[in-house]
Amino acid sequence: MESIAIKSESPVGGVIVTPPRRRWKVPRTLAWLAITPFAAWAVARLAGLERGAFTTQIMTATPYAAAGSLVPLLLAALSRNRAAIAVALATTAALGFAVVPRAVGTADTAVEGRRLKVLTVNLLFGRAEPEAVLDLVRRLDPDVISAQELTPGAVADLDAAGLKELMPYRYLQDEWSAGGAGIYAKHPLTPRTGLFQPIGHNMPAATLALPGGDPIEIVNVHPYPPLGSQVYEWEAAIDAMPPAADDVVRVLAGDFNASLDHAPLRRLMSRGYVDAAAEVGEGLTPTWPANRRVPPIITIDHVLADERVGVAGVSVHTVEGTDHRALFADLRIPEVR
Repeated sequence: MESIAIKSESPVGGVIVTPPRRRWKVPRTLAWLAITPFAAWAVARLAGLERGAFTTQIMTATPYAAAGSLVPLLLAALSRNRAAIAVALATTAALGFAVVPRAVGTADTAVEGRRLKVLTVNLLFGRAEPEAVLDLVRRLDPDVISAQELTPGAVADLDAAGLKELMPYRYLQDEWSAGGAGIYAKHPLTPRTGLFQPIGHNMPAATLALPGGDPIEIVNVHPYPPLGSQVYEWEAAIDAMPPAADDVVRVLAGDFNASLDHAPLRRLMSRGYVDAAAEVGEGLTPTWPANRRVPPIITIDHVLADERVGVAGVSVHTVEGTDHRALFADLRIPEVR
């Protein structure tokens, strides 16, 4: 509808002309240029279409894309183009649906069951400060620790700092490389072999004799990062993880090198797991990189628990010497037999 000038008679003679009011409008082309990449991102995220190393890596930025999608939505509104507005709204809604639940949480934190406290930490080739790790262990008092990039030197340093007394049981596959890993516990551990075929780094599994009921299975998770051709081994490693089982409670804890925006991790969760952090509204708390000029920006360390398990709380902690933040989960274990 065109604006028209309004004329009125002046009491002192003459005619007063009120100029038409101009409404600022964004060009449709600009609006569509802004919308298109976000819309493609939303489709790729919802359909799990990431392929190859590059798109797999940038998919971890989906929470930022969700926030950024508000900009093209504003531009679409200012363009006053109905099709652009509809696509922009659908894009923001789709990305929001994928991201927001992680910040809200759905867990019943009052759920009853045996308490299991799990701590997972990547030690960065064994460079994490032993005293910093021990300080965390003393404060949080975990029942089990899932340690990645565990070297023989780190094993010796942690024991010298006091871990041997606090966590006397262990199943270690330490190496002088990023492939080393280990499970430490306050309660007796039994190696669990044949549960799955690890691909890439060592990923030990063990049965934990948690007092008061049936044993719990713990799996230390650490696939290769999805860099270059390793992206295919990364996906295969996550797909090889064991599903939840009816007759035992299983917990997967470690550096997954994956976020909840990656299709392989979502496929794994669909086989009977929940992400402990997302259950209590901490699913967007970043865990990498730490102790660098760039603050932590992505969430790739997780505790995945059997969906029957209750989550009472989750916290993330910076540990001096490593580029990963430690993740602590306070779980409640139901009886399943």
